[in-house]
Amino acid sequence: MSETDHFHDRALNGARFTDCALAGARFEDVNLATATFSNATLRDARLTNVDLSGVEISDANIAGLTIMGHDVSALIAAEEAGPMVAEPQLFVADLDAALAFYVERLGFFVAFTHGQPATYAQVRRGGWRLNLRKVAGPVLKADFRGREPDALAATLTLRDARKLFEAYSAAGLTFSQPLRREPWGAMTFIVEDPAGNLIAFAGDAQDQE
Repeated sequence: MSETDHFHDRALNGARFTDCALAGARFEDVNLATATFSNATLRDARLTNVDLSGVEISDANIAGLTIMGHDVSALIAAEEAGPMVAEPQLFVADLDAALAFYVERLGFFVAFTHGQPATYAQVRRGGWRLNLRKVAGPVLKADFRGREPDALAATLTLRDARKLFEAYSAAGLTFSQPLRREPWGAMTFIVEDPAGNLIAFAGDAQDQE
């Protein structure tokens, strides 16, 4: 590949770019979903209107890499330096009830609590971390769910949503939304915590029926 490669209106999903020079390359209107760039030179490459879901970039020269007009080389370099974890903060009126739900029903453990009595806590399971903050009064207005029935508080991703759904089903857990295949391919299900927060569990889009 030359340093002036131009990829336009092409399906490159799942493609593997290994030990190749793509410096200055242009990707426009391209599907790169789940593509892999390994030991590839992407210096000064430009990506515009590109599907990057599931893309993996490792051991690559990304200086000056531009996506949708923004230099993202520093951001990607920071991500490669170590794991990045999101910690959604959920508001709950009854912290004890919330902790019991996440521990006893969803299999989390309490990482810490803060305050006497506790007004803040974190629960974890694997790479999932949820922060629970106690607030006065109901978290959601009485008519909120009628207007926004699918408003999520957090989405937790995993490889096999079906297996976890079956385990929760066997334990008698009630679901706000049972397991289903989404239009974009992922398998998802949703549970509602005691405060009314909807937590979605989303599996890999490659999960089979």
